[in-house]
Amino acid sequence: MWQILKNRFKQGHRTCRYPEEKPVFPERFRGRPITPGVDMGTSLFNEGAEQVQYSTEYRMAASKREDLILDPNERKLVSALDDKMKRLFGRSLKLREVCAGSCNGCDSEIQALGNVVFDLARFGIEFVASPRHADGLLITGPVTRNMEEALLKTYEAVPEPKIVIAVGACAISGGPFTGSPQTRNGVEGLIPIDLYIPGCPPHPLTILDGLLGLLGRLEKPHETH
Repeated sequence: MWQILKNRFKQGHRTCRYPEEKPVFPERFRGRPITPGVDMGTSLFNEGAEQVQYSTEYRMAASKREDLILDPNERKLVSALDDKMKRLFGRSLKLREVCAGSCNGCDSEIQALGNVVFDLARFGIEFVASPRHADGLLITGPVTRNMEEALLKTYEAVPEPKIVIAVGACAISGGPFTGSPQTRNGVEGLIPIDLYIPGCPPHPLTILDGLLGLLGRLEKPHETH
């Protein structure tokens, strides 16, 4: 026990200070593309430098599918929920995650949100085991045919009003599985989506930023570069 206490004292405060402080990413981090016309909803963020150029900007979530297509003249971030929804979910949001056939890359990043570095629960956002206890769904994966009915039943089990969040290229557009007869090419067209979080997989802070933006918890957005 003494050794544990010594290590904790030595490590100091481990939880990041986001959103009070803008996070710093290494130069090799592939964040928001800066090449006009790129569709972040389909991008796997592994396109060669000769095709797509990237910034280290982690803020990429959007409220509308079309806002994921980069417009050099306009930058659209997440729109907050209306006043009624913010009153309901702004300080306490319970989500049921549905892995609809993902490779677990996005799920691993979502799981990381619960560790001491990101500490998602400090924002009042938590995951629950039953959709009947949830305020909405957080979905990963391209929605395989075997998961389609399960996803619909889970969505129906969430009480109204509810929100839906698509995380990762697969959930948004099918990702690398686009066109496969075994998938639906994402959630679009199956159930309504309130928040799109692109990436393959998205960084935990990209997910967190999208969630807080949706809840209207980012009063002073960081400048982008």
